[in-house]
Amino acid sequence: MWSDGDDQARDDLFRSLYDDLKALARRERSRLTGDATLDTTALLHELYLKLARGKPVTANDRVHFLCIATKALRQVLVDHARARRRLKRQRELLKMPAQPSEEIGIRIDAQADDVLRIHNAVEKLGLVANRQAEVVELRFFGGLSYDEIARAMGVTKKTVYRDWVKAKAWLRKELR
Repeated sequence: MWSDGDDQARDDLFRSLYDDLKALARRERSRLTGDATLDTTALLHELYLKLARGKPVTANDRVHFLCIATKALRQVLVDHARARRRLKRQRELLKMPAQPSEEIGIRIDAQADDVLRIHNAVEKLGLVANRQAEVVELRFFGGLSYDEIARAMGVTKKTVYRDWVKAKAWLRKELR
């Protein structure tokens, strides 16, 4: 078992869920249209490295593992967004010439800023409504269905839906 430190079990798990993980990464990658440095495959590889380098994961089933992967993917995206923002600041400090994409009016860091704004808002939501924040994380970042989230969290589908509606309203207000 991977939770016992068996690297082969970890690799077998990734192979068996590769299509699910790739779909998760593709969905997130499609939101970052301005960021050519992080394609779907790179995002998937970063996810693998994040999980492989961390402590071994104990997942009860496919949905539980996808929940864990969703959280790790969110961390990868946030880390990447922070790195992009840091690079932009360093370039400004060094007065480096703009990237070609910026010269024609495309802000390559706009999507990174959006990811960070959403991440910060979800973190803030977690302080007042932790379950709603978890639903947002699994639904927005993970793309899981209401049924999958309900099973993973041990609540009803109706509860997940209500939490999702409330969280969306709260986030809209927060992100304005």
